[in-house]
Amino acid sequence: MEAAGDRTGLRAADLERLRATLAAHRLVNLTGVLGAGKTWLAQKLENAATVDLCRPGGIGELPKLLAAQDPETLIVVDGVDGAARTAAVRTVLDEAERHGRLLLVSRRPLRAAEGWTGGGAATLDLAPVPCAGIEVLAGAAGIGSPDGRALVTRMSGGVPLIAEAVCRALHTGAAPDAPGAVADRVAGEILDRLDRELPGGRWRHALRLLATVGSGDEQLLAGGPDLFTRLGELSLVTRGALGLTVREPFRTILETAYRWRRPLAHHTVRSRAAAYRHTLLARATEPAERVRLAEQRLFLTGDPVLRSALFPAADSTARVAPARPEDADDISRLMRRWALRSDFDPRRAERIADRWMGHEISAFHLARDPEGQPVGLAGLLPVSERTADGMEPLLQQHTERLTAGPRPGGLFLGAAYCAEPATHARLLRHILGCAVRSGHLIVSTASPEYQVLVRGLGFRPHGSIRDDVFRCGRRPEVYTNDFTPAALPAWLGRLDPAVGAAPVADAVAEVARALSRIRDPRALADSRLLALPATPTVPDLQAWLHDAVLELAVSDELADAEAGTILQAYYLGRASTHHQVACRLHLSRATYFRRLRRGLEAVAERLPQPDA
Repeated sequence: MEAAGDRTGLRAADLERLRATLAAHRLVNLTGVLGAGKTWLAQKLENAATVDLCRPGGIGELPKLLAAQDPETLIVVDGVDGAARTAAVRTVLDEAERHGRLLLVSRRPLRAAEGWTGGGAATLDLAPVPCAGIEVLAGAAGIGSPDGRALVTRMSGGVPLIAEAVCRALHTGAAPDAPGAVADRVAGEILDRLDRELPGGRWRHALRLLATVGSGDEQLLAGGPDLFTRLGELSLVTRGALGLTVREPFRTILETAYRWRRPLAHHTVRSRAAAYRHTLLARATEPAERVRLAEQRLFLTGDPVLRSALFPAADSTARVAPARPEDADDISRLMRRWALRSDFDPRRAERIADRWMGHEISAFHLARDPEGQPVGLAGLLPVSERTADGMEPLLQQHTERLTAGPRPGGLFLGAAYCAEPATHARLLRHILGCAVRSGHLIVSTASPEYQVLVRGLGFRPHGSIRDDVFRCGRRPEVYTNDFTPAALPAWLGRLDPAVGAAPVADAVAEVARALSRIRDPRALADSRLLALPATPTVPDLQAWLHDAVLELAVSDELADAEAGTILQAYYLGRASTHHQVACRLHLSRATYFRRLRRGLEAVAERLPQPDA
């Protein structure tokens, strides 16, 4: 597992990059996610003295080393993680009379920490290891079965530490077809290593809840502003438009482990988050906001096909944007790769690409790697009379009806390609974002993989076209879907009926059950009412029930007021039996239970529902 040859092959190019950066800069920050291999890489450097801040007294060693440093020695400061350690290192460097070459190893770029912005450190970020490298690591670790190696590759997301932890879990007897059991062991190692950033255990459960909901704001996560702020300090957590997000592949591991340990609780958390996002989406007014919320709702369906294609357990640093005139050669190159990978006739694909570029080259959207090189593309033609001839080869008999019908405008997707899975997922999410902005998407595809995906996304099928355009033995099939503001909630509701359907199946029974447990937060945590948008947490549900009962008790309608008084006395007052409450209120048994039922029905009718 830890043999030098194993990781040397994985990180040889990174080691050379690090040496070159250290030769050019006196102060270098080596950064990367937990388990990326930073410490291992630093240990391969020559003439280095290491200070490990994870050891007691580590920060006290640094001033002495700086004072005695000679020009040939490199000082490596490892574990510069968490606000306290980062600030301590900054203070030592500010107070030092001089220092030579320094390598600071951290999980987050130090430029993101207070006091380091513009600090002059050259930053070197470790990228994930390619899939082929992880497969080599798994083989060297003794994972012989193809299923086992596939699990290591899929779950690790290119992070060597996670790959090794998955291998260890498999060696303990966990089966490759039980990813939850494997993820649970890996999640334990991840959480233990995060302790050096944020001591204490209260955040651990909140982190797996955040992993389950995808992106979470303070209301969705509950726990109060302090816990939300502390979660945001973890190196695995990023901040985005919809709140905090756990970076992949750590998010997938934490959620998979949580689902394995507590499947019902996991389902409740996911459903509650989906209902919350559903309501926000229905009320969103800005296109960018709708794009983000629709993406989150797709994630929260939990559908394995959609998760695999759109939200894999890996991050991509690629950026997607419309092509420029100088990208023509790259478009031709990528279209040829798309054709070869799909078993299409490349000459046919080339002719279609020429048609599209003849309309406007910006109809192609390119995914670019961090160096700016195009690695993927999508052909997204705007639907209009002017572009109809560009779409006709892939729509044929459907052209007129779909491009000039009652739903003008929108986009036409005729090609999408990227070899790297995480970047491919980013490209697909970009396509869906463009569709939300345009309001309508037409898809023509001869790829069985994409046909499965668009059917999983609930697109309307219109059948195949007449010809085998790409000479691959398959005729393209045509699909459409509406993405207008009015259509989005209904579409996503169809994909996730449990959330899209507003009423709780038996609301009266659910209200009675929740009221009977209103003083027991642990028991109330399983209530189906937590899936509703206005009651996403146990405290929210307790407060809402309390207010609903009190409002009913002061109703101007006598029967409603009596019903509210009964609910208040029986559920919110001191422990009493139905007989005791009826006697106290001077009601007959029959009248008492009629009023009790009326009160439960009145509260159930007031339940806050997601907007349709």
